[in-house]
Amino acid sequence: MLPDLANMTKEKKFLTMRNLWEDMQKEIGGTTETPEVKNLLDRRAARVESGEAEILEWDKVKGSIGRP
Repeated sequence: MLPDLANMTKEKKFLTMRNLWEDMQKEIGGTTETPEVKNLLDRRAARVESGEAEILEWDKVKGSIGRP
């Protein structure tokens, strides 16, 4: 049964997507992530899970790049 995406928070969607990606990498025989990149992604996911960080919408972020 597939999760009800319409009722999931952005954070839950992000974590679900990450779990799916990691599972698929096992099936296709390896990872393209270096240990350093995996560590960085794990730390970022932990910050989102703990509420210390949030996932922002790309359309809102890209308009603020390069602006004070």
